[in-house]
Amino acid sequence: MPPKALTHPDGKVQIDELPNGKRRLTVHPTNAALFMPSGSCETAYPLDLIHAILAVKGLAYLCDEILRDENDAYVRLSLERDLRGYFDLAWFDGKRLLDFGSGAGASTMSLAKLFPQAEIVGIEVDQRLLALAQRRHQHYGFSHVTLMRSPSSLELPPGIGWFDCVVLSAVYEHMLPRERARLLPLIWSVISPGGFLFINQTPHRYFPYESHTTSLPFINYFPDALALAYARACSKRVRSNEPWESLLQDGIRGATEQEILGILSRDGAQEAVLLEPCREGLRDRIDLWYFALGKTRYRKTKWLLKGLLRAIRTLSGVTLVPNLSLIIRKDIRQPAHDLQPPSKRQVAHDEPDRFAVREPRR
Repeated sequence: MPPKALTHPDGKVQIDELPNGKRRLTVHPTNAALFMPSGSCETAYPLDLIHAILAVKGLAYLCDEILRDENDAYVRLSLERDLRGYFDLAWFDGKRLLDFGSGAGASTMSLAKLFPQAEIVGIEVDQRLLALAQRRHQHYGFSHVTLMRSPSSLELPPGIGWFDCVVLSAVYEHMLPRERARLLPLIWSVISPGGFLFINQTPHRYFPYESHTTSLPFINYFPDALALAYARACSKRVRSNEPWESLLQDGIRGATEQEILGILSRDGAQEAVLLEPCREGLRDRIDLWYFALGKTRYRKTKWLLKGLLRAIRTLSGVTLVPNLSLIIRKDIRQPAHDLQPPSKRQVAHDEPDRFAVREPRR
């Protein structure tokens, strides 16, 4: 059978039908310099879903968006690996999870595959991305997944109830400063007492190399105006007229745990306790980062970098890993009669005594 092709203003997508029932997609951009995280992939998606992803995500990110869901070594592995550092994953059975900023649904579908006995709720403000997530949901037919739209970028859907764990997977870095200050307390307010906020795949604000948005060294240390000029002039991923707010939305500034904990503590909310991973042979978040690396190449270089990061932490107290992976527990010491539930729905929350967590060194 001759290959099919999809056309796009930036090029075309060749589709080859494979004997295993899947399709191989190969992207052919008109501009050879177009930045693409991935130019080919195999997929079990139906053609209408492929069309929809191409229309919304564009030619450059078609395969990347598909791989985020179908490649278990992408989003799913990141979520599972990081969570295993803190939890016995059986703890999630019967729990209620919120995937905040679920986008086109890759993280929501990954959570649904990881935790088939949990209730998964994904919320997203962008209607086009939510429509893609709904198509993915229809493709899989998960009965334990609900998708909802936020009224605005500064609100949560009304009456969503309490959650045992809220997940922000590759989301926090895309929130503008005003959105972080407004939304984080709202997200915190729907976490059950003793529940958890999980933030992962968010670049560290002060890591020397900014790989997420510009692929430039040292830009994290520049003031905003100079960083904008540097990105426009030197990054192949940034347009020459790119506005600063657009770069912020793309994730150029990342975050720190101090920023996140500072926002959570501003309104006198229940104490937010930052935990350290201590399962799977891990001692801290540097171990969590190090053991996620491949061990077959550059072993000595990676080992030396790990030692450097430990030295920085000893001298400054800062865990300077490339990406944040944070579990923040909502302290349960506040009396129950002081709690104001966000809706009538009450979600039972067991004490997390089936897994081990260790608080960071003071």
